[in-house]
Amino acid sequence: MAAKIKKGDTVVVLTGRDKGKEGEVLKVLPKEGRALVQGVNMVKRHTRPTQASTGGIVDKEASIALSNIAIKDPKNGQPTRVGFKVLEDGRKVRVAKRSGEIIDA
Repeated sequence: MAAKIKKGDTVVVLTGRDKGKEGEVLKVLPKEGRALVQGVNMVKRHTRPTQASTGGIVDKEASIALSNIAIKDPKNGQPTRVGFKVLEDGRKVRVAKRSGEIIDA
């Protein structure tokens, strides 16, 4: 099955403590059904000092379930579902269900 959310997409968080936040998808983990979104689901990580970096408490993104995010509609910026359409030239593209616009990654 084709991926509905890809790296580089702008998404909106639908549920949880970060509801309403927007961010860019940094990484998609399809086997786990999760994605890393920039600036969303931030957690504190206690790191040990190494030669490369000093230790301390570092903020980083944790993964979020794909069911809790939706692609931002290119036309009006609201969350939308994703469908697929085959163009005349044979390309299969993702389409926003809300507005019918083609989603560019």
